Amino acid sequence: MEEDVLKERVAQLEDFILKKCLWQFHSRAWDRERQNEGVLTKTTQILCGDPVAKETAEDRCYWVDAVVLAEEYRSRFTWTASLTVPEIRVLMAALKDRIDYVTITGSLNKELTVKQY
Repeated sequence: MEEDVLKERVAQLEDFILKKCLWQFHSRAWDRERQNEGVLTKTTQILCGDPVAKETAEDRCYWVDAVVLAEEYRSRFTWTASLTVPEIRVLMAALKDRIDYVTITGSLNKELTVKQY
């Protein structure tokens, strides 16, 4: 996938998360890291047809959000149907990097780093 196409598609997926998904708003950086990893990893697995772990309560929580996200991505972004599994993995890894930046490392929210939380 070309770099420009990848950036455009990541931006579309990111925009959906930022406007429609409440799971991105945890008040601590470590919660956001776990949440981003859990939801986006499971979304990737669903989109790739891989098995998804659902053994723990945390797994199931992330899985539910991932199911909804994968369904929305498939219905809103029809170009996802034309992607190969390796392309999906590249796209979702780039999306995770972007979401981590926007919600954690690039965030101006100082509460994310308060030690008392």
